[in-house]
Amino acid sequence: MFIGIDLGTSSVKTILIDHNQQILASSNSNLTVQSLKDGYSEQNPQEWIDATIECFENLILKKPKEFSETISIGISGHMHGATLLDKKGNVIRPCILWNDTRSHQECKEFENQTFDVRSISGNIAMPGFTAPKINWIKNNEFENFKKIYKVLLPKDYLRFYLTGEFFSEMSDASGTLWLDIKNRKWSKELLSCSFLEEDHMPKLVEGNHSTGELKKEFKNKFNFKNNVVVVGGAGDNAASAVGMGIINSSQSFISLGTSGVFFTPTTNYLSNTGDAVHSFCHCLPNKWHLMSVMLSASNCLDWISSITNTSIIEIFNNLESYFLDNTLIQNSSFFLPYLSGERTPHNDPYIRGSFHSIKTTTSAINMQYSVIEGVSFGILDGVNSILKVNNNFDNIYMVGGGSKSTFWIELLSTILNRKLNVCDQSEFGAALGVARLAMFQDKNIQNQTKIIETVKINKSYIPNDDKIDILIKRYNIWKNLYKSNMDIAKNLIT
Repeated sequence: MFIGIDLGTSSVKTILIDHNQQILASSNSNLTVQSLKDGYSEQNPQEWIDATIECFENLILKKPKEFSETISIGISGHMHGATLLDKKGNVIRPCILWNDTRSHQECKEFENQTFDVRSISGNIAMPGFTAPKINWIKNNEFENFKKIYKVLLPKDYLRFYLTGEFFSEMSDASGTLWLDIKNRKWSKELLSCSFLEEDHMPKLVEGNHSTGELKKEFKNKFNFKNNVVVVGGAGDNAASAVGMGIINSSQSFISLGTSGVFFTPTTNYLSNTGDAVHSFCHCLPNKWHLMSVMLSASNCLDWISSITNTSIIEIFNNLESYFLDNTLIQNSSFFLPYLSGERTPHNDPYIRGSFHSIKTTTSAINMQYSVIEGVSFGILDGVNSILKVNNNFDNIYMVGGGSKSTFWIELLSTILNRKLNVCDQSEFGAALGVARLAMFQDKNIQNQTKIIETVKINKSYIPNDDKIDILIKRYNIWKNLYKSNMDIAKNLIT
């Protein structure tokens, strides 16, 4: 048996699978996020531990015998978070998360070097990445900076708690800005930009390689029969890709989760820093991937659901009939979905969400449609950014909470003018991905090439030809709205 742990922003999900990759049991435990100021986003690492233990206990209740026979564990995690440890292994301060934008000034400091930072890191410095967060801590919490012994990403702190070992793997480490992406190693030059050295970093492995075994106390606590190996695992999106079998350059996926992501593997190192495209290592040896990221996707839907006091199910029911009327679409308001700033393609920490073309006839349903459309336009922005350097993808798969909505996928298919595929088990994509990586540690599996196979397609969606021209016209207007807002955005931040 194999366990996959998906440490997400809002919850920890765990699954238990067998050698046939059948999900025998799953468990979920919620997490909280603290936002002390506009643009701040933090989490208490103790919650990750408590939630994981709760999930393990639930798996035991469901499948005690199978759980005890676990061979190995894989961990996926939300990327970029700065978890700081002192020499005693204690957490110095709450983890600054991926969607925190406070370090925008430190991004300039990080890139202000005598060498080309972007050519090594493969990425533009963004507040969401780990490195600028450390620079911010140095500038604003110097006492905490002086205590730093290790800097760990969220899943790697959970690994440390379970194994006592300091390890990370290539896909997650790519999001720190300290990794030489092409050569898959820590860069002394990039670390120096944050006044750190390689000793502050965990050791690097590939995602399917061992990083040690569970501590005896956990082996005994959970009655494991084996010395359970913990593998490198993956950053959340790379893990989701493996969960869907997306490791080849002809494939890609869109994630409609808290953030919105377009992800496609590449056989070689590629980069487009001009459009803030992420160029990362994949979690398997000798593979890379390109990724566009918008910071606010399904959380925009959660927000408008709360504001209009309408359930998400009701919203989608309303929009299905609304979308049938071209006149309603043409006269809808516009929404910029930048509730927490934006990454691809703008790299703008100042921009915020806004409605445009509000009229006396604007209704709640109109605004709800505008939100879903605006997020979808943001996904199109990301796809277009990646197309500038790579167009070698045909099969696009869907993952994340938004993938459960037929309306949203049909709208997105039309906006992108591409076929989209929904897969089985999409809600467990990341957990399944790292459980698959864990399977590489089973010596009884002789043909490891069959471990990562593409997940079965449940249904495919094709563009609605009657809506394409309307939506392209609205997309072009929507893009200009950002250009008009970017100049005043800084003045709106308090």
